[in-house]
Amino acid sequence: MTAGELQDFLDRAFPTPSAGYVVERAGPWGADLRLPVTDQHGRPGGTVSGPTLMTLADCTAWLAILAQIGPVALAVTTSLHIDFLRKPPIADVWARGRLLKLGARLAVVDVELGSVALEEPAAKAQVTYSIPPR
Repeated sequence: MTAGELQDFLDRAFPTPSAGYVVERAGPWGADLRLPVTDQHGRPGGTVSGPTLMTLADCTAWLAILAQIGPVALAVTTSLHIDFLRKPPIADVWARGRLLKLGARLAVVDVELGSVALEEPAAKAQVTYSIPPR
C-alpha cells in the first residue's frame, strides 16, 4: 500500500480520523508517520506523554505491516516494548517503522521515535503483530 492508501485506510478504520497521524512515507522497508502535537499530548513537565509515544509506535508498526500485506484490519499487537530515551518537548513527533520480520503469522517492527525539537531519538520500540490467517 502507498502512503496515501495507508492514510485513507487509517482515516476510515477509526472513529476519530487517524488521531491526527500523518503517513509521510511507505515502502517495502516499512512506514514513517508524524504526529502534530498539541497540548492534549502533553504531561506535566512540558513533555509529550509516554502513552502518546506508545500509541504512535503501535500505529506506525501496524501501518508498516499493512504497507506489505494490504488492508488487514484485524492484524493485532501481541507485544510492544518501548525504551524512553529523552523527554521530547511539546513539538511534533515522528516515527520510523522498519520491518525486521514479516512471516505468515507474525511480524516484528523496529520503531524509532523522535521530535522535531531534538537531534537524538526520544524513544525506541519493538512491536510484534499477529497476522490473521488469510
